[in-house]
Order: sequence, then structure tokens, then C-alpha cells
Amino acid sequence: RQRARCRRTGNAPEAPKPQHFGRSADNEPAAATGLWDYFRRGLTENYFNFAGRARRKEYWGYFLFWTIALTVVVGIGLFIDDAMGNIDELPAVTVGLCGAFVLATIPPWIGLNVRRLHDIGLTGWLFLAVLIPTIGWLIVLVFALIPTQARENQWGPAPAGV
Repeated sequence: RQRARCRRTGNAPEAPKPQHFGRSADNEPAAATGLWDYFRRGLTENYFNFAGRARRKEYWGYFLFWTIALTVVVGIGLFIDDAMGNIDELPAVTVGLCGAFVLATIPPWIGLNVRRLHDIGLTGWLFLAVLIPTIGWLIVLVFALIPTQARENQWGPAPAGV
């Protein structure tokens, strides 16, 4: 038995390729999803990203490494202040380094919280609840603990691995 050949070229036909439709049609390789990668991307690619979704793993991975980085910054500041003899008074280097670190990480932190709210199907404007004295932080914490919506919503497709 002979295989069918193309009349124009005389070559055997290629095997049909599977078709992908919709948002899953992207053939880009998946980005690394380790906890460190979420923190790194939060400070680079997602610095001013308020669109899309952020699942719990991304949220807590960023928070974990943010806390570790802040601890390192405080340690460096205290070491320098101790060497300069500023520990008994105002530890100016520690305060300055911590202030600079927190100010530099506010935009990605706000964006991450907005994307987290999108992930659970809520508007990002609810992040303004953080401004409510005393209970605002508790509200944001509860939002961060709610599981990801396992289906596509108006802010994007369900994240991989859900």
C-alpha cells in the first residue's frame, strides 16, 4: 500500500497538528512558579501591574520573601548604626533603610493585593478597606486567605494549577 502524496509537491502529507483555541492557545513556555520567582517578578515585571489575577501561592510567596528582605534590611541597618554608635539614640540608618525599602515595595504590594482580589472575583477597589482603622488589615488578610476562583472571571483565566 502506498501513502497518499501531495499532488503539487509529491511529498507525504504532514500529520495534523492539534488545534488550541481561546486563552490556552499561547505556546509560550510556562514561567517558573517558585516562591522566590513570585517575589522577583513582583519587584520587576509586576511592579505596577494592577490587572489580571494573583493566586494565594503568589501572594504568600511574595509576602514571605518581602518579610525576609525587610529583616535583612533591618539587620544591615542595625549593624551600621551599631558601628557608628547610633544604637542608643535614633538608629537613623536603620530607619532610613527600612523607610526606603517599604516605599520602594508599596506599588508592587498594592498591585498584588488588587490582583488577589481579582482572583477571588472581587473588584480591586475593595483594597481601600486597608484604610479603615484597626480592622482594615484584618479585612485584607481575610481576602488573602479566600481560595482562588477555579473558573475564568472578568479579570482573566483561572491560574494554572488550580
